[in-house]
Amino acid sequence: MQQNIQPIVKNLVLIGGGHSHAIVMKMFGMKPLTGVRLILITTASETAYSGMLPGHIAGFYSHNECHIDLRPLANFAQAQLYVDTVVALDLKNNKVLCDNGLAVDFDVLSIDIGSTPAILSVSGAAEYAIAAKPVSQLLEHWYELIAAVSKNPQEPIRIAIVGGGAGGVELALSMQSRLHRILDKTQQPIQNLEIHLFQRGQELMPNYHQSVRHQLQHILIDRGIKLHLRESVCKIAPKIQNEAKEVFEIKCESGLTVECNKIFWVTQASAPEWLKTTGLGTDEQGFILVEDTLQSQTHPQVFASGDIATMLNHPRPKAGVFAVRQGKPLFENLQRILLGKPLKPYKPQKEYLSLIGTGDGRAIATRGTFTLPPHKLLWHYKDWIDRRFMERFRFED
Repeated sequence: MQQNIQPIVKNLVLIGGGHSHAIVMKMFGMKPLTGVRLILITTASETAYSGMLPGHIAGFYSHNECHIDLRPLANFAQAQLYVDTVVALDLKNNKVLCDNGLAVDFDVLSIDIGSTPAILSVSGAAEYAIAAKPVSQLLEHWYELIAAVSKNPQEPIRIAIVGGGAGGVELALSMQSRLHRILDKTQQPIQNLEIHLFQRGQELMPNYHQSVRHQLQHILIDRGIKLHLRESVCKIAPKIQNEAKEVFEIKCESGLTVECNKIFWVTQASAPEWLKTTGLGTDEQGFILVEDTLQSQTHPQVFASGDIATMLNHPRPKAGVFAVRQGKPLFENLQRILLGKPLKPYKPQKEYLSLIGTGDGRAIATRGTFTLPPHKLLWHYKDWIDRRFMERFRFED
């Protein structure tokens, strides 16, 4: 007896394996749409979960514990997976153009590719600084640094972190914690490590309440991290570069000069260059403008979420918590547009619980004007939330 095979009538293409799209794929696996071909195009077959990344750098989580493997997730969603880099969109003909020459047709497109730190305006930053994103490159450099310190713990090392937002602060505390443990284990003085944190504003973490900013500033100072507030880095130049040693000179507009061996760049987010040529409506920073439905302001067949999107009516900071919460409404509206149903508006919370790890097995909790100081119980609560989220993407072999 011949089976009825449903023809594919529509292509839904997802660009990027970010938090929103991971949730969308899990939900499509649980509620598939007949006649829809699901395609994921991503630069890597795994994606880091931002909530656990500082903990991984601090040494609390393994690589696998804080990464979503997109291959079994794609299998669960019955999606085609293309590991490739998108270089352009042809929105007249509804095609996604990839680096290897592949052109993928779509009826509906969703973009969740995150963001990258803006470094182009600073001389030498693109060549000599290590950007916080893509995460895979950041971790590659971090693993090399851990190996180098473990091999020669007696060698003094200076690290610079440019950017005093939540990402830069957590990175500084997590890196210090991990490297101090290596120095302690090898009975080397922790003074062998020096960390400098540069922030162009007069306060750290400008998107957070003053109580959080003050607490974290005191923690950084107490731990010996050297803060350079109201300092705009304007140039990075190599001083020594050979196989044995690297030394870079960081110059600020004020005239301050600091020498460091490694420079990590965690400044404000920016959008990839190829988006500028697509014709999609964007804000001044190049992020895709979306309506309350997460649908492009200018192209109704295109959706966007996570860091790469700016909600016209509800602008929010670029943070992983918003990408996670956009996952379900994005899935519902993608299904609705494919079924020809009206879309549902989504309004993100203004206030949300934020748990910020301090690199030492403790965390700060903050929501609006309410803040709790660092505590181990808060870290355990954060750990429970993060592990529960990751469990959604574990599949049996």
